[in-house]
Amino acid sequence: MPEDRTEQPHIVTCTAPVNIAVIKYWGKRNEDLILPINSSLSVTLHQDQLKTTTTVATSRSFQEDRIWLNGKEEDITHPRLQSCLREIRRLARKRRNDGDSGVDSASLSHKVHICSVNNFPTAAGLASSAAGFACLVYSLARVFGVEGELSGIARQGSGSACRSMYGGFVQWIMGNKEDGKDSLAQQVEPETHWPELRILVLVASAERKPVGSTSGMQTSVKTSCLLKHRAESVVPGRMVEMTEAIRKKDFAAFAELTMKDSNQFHATCLDTYPPIFYLNHVSQQIISLVHRYNKHYGETRVAYTFDAGPNAVIFTLQQHVPEFVHMVQYFFPPETNGADFIKGLPVNCASLSEELKQGIGLEPMPKGINYIISTKAGPGPRAVEDPTQHLLLSDGFPKKTM
Repeated sequence: MPEDRTEQPHIVTCTAPVNIAVIKYWGKRNEDLILPINSSLSVTLHQDQLKTTTTVATSRSFQEDRIWLNGKEEDITHPRLQSCLREIRRLARKRRNDGDSGVDSASLSHKVHICSVNNFPTAAGLASSAAGFACLVYSLARVFGVEGELSGIARQGSGSACRSMYGGFVQWIMGNKEDGKDSLAQQVEPETHWPELRILVLVASAERKPVGSTSGMQTSVKTSCLLKHRAESVVPGRMVEMTEAIRKKDFAAFAELTMKDSNQFHATCLDTYPPIFYLNHVSQQIISLVHRYNKHYGETRVAYTFDAGPNAVIFTLQQHVPEFVHMVQYFFPPETNGADFIKGLPVNCASLSEELKQGIGLEPMPKGINYIISTKAGPGPRAVEDPTQHLLLSDGFPKKTM
């Protein structure tokens, strides 16, 4: 490595996606290693619409490890951050000790500066920690020359982050080993497998959720009998059925499993003591809308799922997107009907018949939904080659515009 590289920081920028679980993860059997009580399965959303961008710089001139998230410096001593940093550095040292000449031994002792931004609301039930830790681990691995299986490291930052290490349809196998070595993510099918599948994120609230996922899970594991039944008796069969539905591109089966699993997850939140309410009145209205829409057509055209927050994620097929989006606009009229209401992939115009409006039969709820993000399944983490996209300047500190 040229000598001037040790003077200038070594800088890498990567992006990573959000994922939405269709078979939910809720509850850990080991808090420190973040080992789940059940397996889960998710769809990786496209980074053109939803992503985390992270820049990592290393330099011998840095005095300490530092991190900036969404423009604000945060505490890098957070245990989960430290777990990821420690594990990447350990693997880099191991590669060097094993005689890999591609690892610069001097850089292993260098401190890191990390800068990360999301292009979507943080802590609003949109899996920001999953994208964030996946991006962190992927970026650190590239900086330190670590290759191979990384989902087990991302899992130690945020459980669902392990699923954001892959594109398309991804399962997180719970594993059985006490050390968690077999609790890893695997791709079920790539993002190209089901090109007609579309995803609509209905943002009902961008507020921070009242009960965080970590504390909510802990309380559920301690108090919910339904959660134990779900993990042991329900999820194993659903994982098999969901994998088969995805492989066959059987939307009706995929949709029904997705909605049932979302409902059961929120039922375990209600079964928790004291109960946890992640859904609000808008969420409940969306659930009614979906079921009435499907009933009107006599077939399952759309499905909903809700993570630990009020925002609905809708799955449907490409041909149904225009009508359903305009139905959402009709029953949840925004303050303005401008282009800002629909973000992401373009949505064609559609007219709603009076028969459909009357068949749904709900009272419109003005301003119930702030906006819709239209997207599809997408790829896993990737490196950004354009140096102008770095979030850190050549001195390793954030750009002033952050």
